[in-house]
Amino acid sequence: MQDEIQDLTIIGGGVMGLFTAYYASSFVPRVTILEKSYIGDKHTASFSYTRSIRNDYLDAHYARLAYEARKLWLDFQQGAPEPCIVECGCLNIAKAKVTPELNETYALQSFKTLTDLNLKTREFTRETLQEHFPQFSADLGRMDIEAGLLYVPVVTQTLVAALRDKGVHIVEHVETHQIEHLAEGLLMRTNAGEYLSKKLVITAGLATNDLVKLIPGNTVQFPLAPDRPSQCKYFIPPEAKRAQFTSDVLPVFAYLDVGIYGHPIYADKTPGVKIGFYHPPDVKTSNTHIADVHSFVAECLPGLLDAEAVDVQDVDQCFYDLVGDDDFILGNLPGFNDIFVGVGWRGTGYKYAPWIGQTLMQLACQAGTVYDISRFTPGRFAPA
Repeated sequence: MQDEIQDLTIIGGGVMGLFTAYYASSFVPRVTILEKSYIGDKHTASFSYTRSIRNDYLDAHYARLAYEARKLWLDFQQGAPEPCIVECGCLNIAKAKVTPELNETYALQSFKTLTDLNLKTREFTRETLQEHFPQFSADLGRMDIEAGLLYVPVVTQTLVAALRDKGVHIVEHVETHQIEHLAEGLLMRTNAGEYLSKKLVITAGLATNDLVKLIPGNTVQFPLAPDRPSQCKYFIPPEAKRAQFTSDVLPVFAYLDVGIYGHPIYADKTPGVKIGFYHPPDVKTSNTHIADVHSFVAECLPGLLDAEAVDVQDVDQCFYDLVGDDDFILGNLPGFNDIFVGVGWRGTGYKYAPWIGQTLMQLACQAGTVYDISRFTPGRFAPA
């Protein structure tokens, strides 16, 4: 067993666990992360090269929290060796040939949410869209200005360096076999030894249910399901056209009504324009002739028709843990005031990571959070 009791132990060393430790280490001296793989594992849910950062949600609550997270990202970036936020904006497009009811599209509905919240936006007609972003063939565009993409390797590098400097103990390749309440705290028995802690945070993704089963007296299991894009490709344009598709001239883009999202080329970091096709859990997708990334390119991004298309391999695909009711799970495990859970990020969570980490830190180290997270309570899944 460790020589001294930990103030906080975090099971799960993905981005949510790392940010929890990042904030907690400013308030308590003894923090340990137990990770079953290794930090930055390219096969885990927290890895990819780029992730979107945006505020343009239909749900105003998620939009507000995304903006809160953005402020924390900007603070975090000040300690990074290079920028981890590429502020190229996020453009939602729509085309009557694809989705005839333009007023009902995600572009216009999310734009209304943004304007109601007085966040920075920009409108494009077909003509002005052609003027500013001639890469697209669409009838309208709505821009979330304070948006763009996150460069994940720098995020992970910065977090690990900061945690090392703060004295956070990271244990990799560790499997937790038992969790027990003792008089002095929570005892985690693992293949790497025993760890005793005053508080426990579980940020273990789809393994969360396996871990909470180890806790005597717990009766909760969460309705989690794995998901990932059904298709994700890099479109690598000819060298002569490459400059038309880099993040200094092309925003993050989406046509969520048909399940499309895309990232521009991040110069010298990513090989091409990343385009994914999936079924966003919070959007009712339309049944259209856009059935994959290639049909999207042909219809809405014709400048990439001559690009080489290659599959995005495991290092840059996204893994999602979906929740049955499509809301985050964030708070104390029902019946336990010293165990906290964060899971169910529904394919959109990475951008919220610093906010989630700060919130979990507040719950575990400060006896409550300043945010209203009642909607996310794990208790909603407790047996009646």
